Amino acid sequence: MIDALLKYAKQHGLGRPGFAPKTAKWAIQCNGKGDYLGVVELGNTGNKKNSGKEFSICPETPGMNSGGKSHLFVETAETILFHTKSMEKPEEARTEAEKKREKSVLGKHRFFIDSLKELTPLIPETSWFADLLQDEKTRQKIFEDLTTIKAKLTDKLTLMVPNRDIPFLVEDPVWHDWWVEYREKKLLGGANDSEKKKKTDLMRCFATGKLVEPAQTHDKITELASVGASSMGASLISFDKDAFCSYSFKKSLNAAMSEESASAYRSAMNQILSEQSYRLASIKVGYWFDRPVPVEDDGFALLMKGSNHDESTGKATEETQKRDALGDARKLLHSLRSGDYPDPDSLKRNRYYAMTVSGNGGRVMVRDWMTGSFEEMLENVLAWFDDLSIIHRSGDGLAPAPKFMAVLGSLVRDLKDVPSPLATSLWKAALHRDPIPRAALSLALDRFRIQLIKEEPPRHSQVGLMKAYHLRKRSPLNQTEGDISMTAYLNEEHSNAAYHCGRLMAILADLQYAALGDVGAGIVQRYYAAASSTPALVLGRLVSLSQHHLGKLHKEKAGLAVFLDQKIAEIYSKIENDIPKTLTLEEQSLFALGYYQQKAAPKKKQESSQEEAA
Repeated sequence: MIDALLKYAKQHGLGRPGFAPKTAKWAIQCNGKGDYLGVVELGNTGNKKNSGKEFSICPETPGMNSGGKSHLFVETAETILFHTKSMEKPEEARTEAEKKREKSVLGKHRFFIDSLKELTPLIPETSWFADLLQDEKTRQKIFEDLTTIKAKLTDKLTLMVPNRDIPFLVEDPVWHDWWVEYREKKLLGGANDSEKKKKTDLMRCFATGKLVEPAQTHDKITELASVGASSMGASLISFDKDAFCSYSFKKSLNAAMSEESASAYRSAMNQILSEQSYRLASIKVGYWFDRPVPVEDDGFALLMKGSNHDESTGKATEETQKRDALGDARKLLHSLRSGDYPDPDSLKRNRYYAMTVSGNGGRVMVRDWMTGSFEEMLENVLAWFDDLSIIHRSGDGLAPAPKFMAVLGSLVRDLKDVPSPLATSLWKAALHRDPIPRAALSLALDRFRIQLIKEEPPRHSQVGLMKAYHLRKRSPLNQTEGDISMTAYLNEEHSNAAYHCGRLMAILADLQYAALGDVGAGIVQRYYAAASSTPALVLGRLVSLSQHHLGKLHKEKAGLAVFLDQKIAEIYSKIENDIPKTLTLEEQSLFALGYYQQKAAPKKKQESSQEEAA
């Protein structure tokens, strides 16, 4: 993974030590005389979720965790203005921890001002901002302006002179060479003699294999705060426990890398997670390709978007009606194989890379790493949708292809409840055509039961996942294919009795409704859970009770009564009068599939059968 990240960094010109992209939401403005003008919002100001303006090249201060340091040009309002929430309370009301934090922020604030002063010979305007930020009244005024526009202390600020040739000071390239020297001499050169000696010892680079001067620490990955990482960032390579260290090496020397390599993989990872990633519940998946791929041919995007339908209604959106993304993907795969695609070798030789990661406080957790050919990936994504395909609950054709997040969401009450290992396994199943995890089957079955009892419509992605489980189930001995008799539509010739028990339950529910109408809690709400686990104890009794319903229905709708009676007899013949006493988890899911597919069987076919019975 590190090697692929370094190649990505080289292709995109990333990884120069001491530089990184940063985003600022607000800019402190100053006129040509050094007077404070106010604060202005940056980025897409009309968007409620505006994150601000990204500056691609910003100075990045090393050793931030050692305290008393801040980043130049782009920093938090708290640091630039030396203002914490605790400072709004009387001094006697502040705790020791709050006072300690205030002292830390003061050190960062002074570092920020001192850095501006150091830069004055190259950018004279920096002295204006240094003077403004040293004045307590001006800082208070800036804070009041930020409060008025509802800015937060954690929001990032930058410095701006509107009438300047380059208004944002951070975008002026004149500081770049100065920063390299300043960082090397004053920020990295302050180590004691023993540390300096260690720095001169060359080591074999873990990433490139070259003899290099290793970096003592690696900068943090900053794009994982939404999936468990610290807001300050998390380390991918770090060693702080003796059990993880070897030969008395400290910190990152246990996986020695040059500062250039460490900066490159970190910059690449941050950019990928920021621009080419998807959040899947509590994990993030970042991906890229060897060669650029058109958006419409991106298999990852297809996997995430599905058919863009409304899961609650199962209906396609207006966007879906305009363009069949799955159909286009199938055409692309066919054209690649047939050679009709313009320059097919460019895509055939293309490879994808995908990292599945999350955060655990200050550490990055790499949950999976995948790579493969573009053609294979596209084929597997299409196979995923084929295996998930299921009849629409209305009986009108197939349900639209579900988004990947819809599949995850169908397993739990809230997406945040999806376990990280399960999300990772399902993602890998989609890209590698792996079997569906048993844990996913269990969750899907539980949610299916709950929805039936609550009289809520089953979710297509949920039922489709149960179907996919059986299609992909393989024998541990001979790796044979799964249940080949499982189809998207009702299969009256299915070989498993549990499937037909579910069909029988559906017919009995239809019979009760036809004879009595809506009775509130019907046999499904009262008996489905028991029937799906111990069918022999329940179904025989329900069939006996159904004779009363058939008798009533004969008086009102004789054709329908005969049709349903024949269906019950037909299903019994499939079970061969040997209803299972208990069902395993897998058999219970077959029961659920039989129930769902029988209920969703095309209505026109049923109506014609009823007419023939009459």
